[in-house]
This record gives sequence, structure tokens and C-alpha cells, in this order.
Amino acid sequence: MSARGVLYVHSAQPALCPHIEWAVAGVLGVPVDLTWTPQPAAPNVVRAQAEWEGRPGIAAAIASSLMGWQRLRFEITEDASPGVDGSRHAYTPSLGPFTAVIGANGDIMIPEDRLRTAMMMAAQGRCVLEDELDKLLGRPWDEELEPFRYAGDGAPVRWLHAAV
Repeated sequence: MSARGVLYVHSAQPALCPHIEWAVAGVLGVPVDLTWTPQPAAPNVVRAQAEWEGRPGIAAAIASSLMGWQRLRFEITEDASPGVDGSRHAYTPSLGPFTAVIGANGDIMIPEDRLRTAMMMAAQGRCVLEDELDKLLGRPWDEELEPFRYAGDGAPVRWLHAAV
């Protein structure tokens, strides 16, 4: 079974680029050579974008290999495939990681227990329900990443294929 998706490195310090490529290569099992271009949304950083193909779950593995790196912003998606939901992973230095299950139609699928927890916390006055729902939908990550996404319009895209 094969899955596919897109890795967006929205911003990285140039010195991190080889390390990012090595981390992604370690997951894919093949050498990775991304095309790095200046990121107009932030000074002295670069961006890259690559479509990937491999086994289901690679997006989560790549996200895990990159999370926690300071001054790195990225998103990685995995399209739904037969019998497997899709996923979206995002990371920013200020917000940390975000992960969502994506249904075949492209909607974020929020697990029942996470919704019940948000409702319980709101009922107890520990949060504002709308704010918790925004977090479950990834709104803070979308707001922070949006300027970096627009800056990438027209950037070169490369295909990465995992070792079989």
C-alpha cells in the first residue's frame, strides 16, 4: 500500500538544511536533496517543498523527526488512502506540534474524546469552548503559518520516493 503527501518546510535557518534533509532521508530510506529558496516572509531563512510517496504513516514519522527543532516551521500532509485516514502535522517554535486526522473528503476529524474533554473543561470554567475548538482545528497554527504559505507560491516542488 502506498501513501503520498507534501512536506512544506516554511522556514529554516540555512545551517539546518542539511540536517533536515538527513532527517527526512532517514525516514524515507533514500537520499534527499531539497531545493531551498529564500523565504520572503522572514529575513535570513529559506524554504523548501517536496511531494513524497511511501508507506502509510511516513508523514507522522517525518514530523516526529523534525519536531522540537528551534526556529523551524513546517507542515507535512498525508493524503487518505484505502483503509487509512490522512493526516496533517504542523510545527512552529512558538506553538509546538499540531496533528490532525484528515478524512477522505479533506475535513479534520476530531475524535469524540477530545471533543468531550473540551466541553467538560468549558463547563468547569477552565477554558472557553470556542478557543479549545479552534486549537483542535489547528487555527493558531494556520494563523502563524499563513504568511509563510503565501510566500511559497510559485516555489519549485520536488518528488521524494521512499525506499520500498
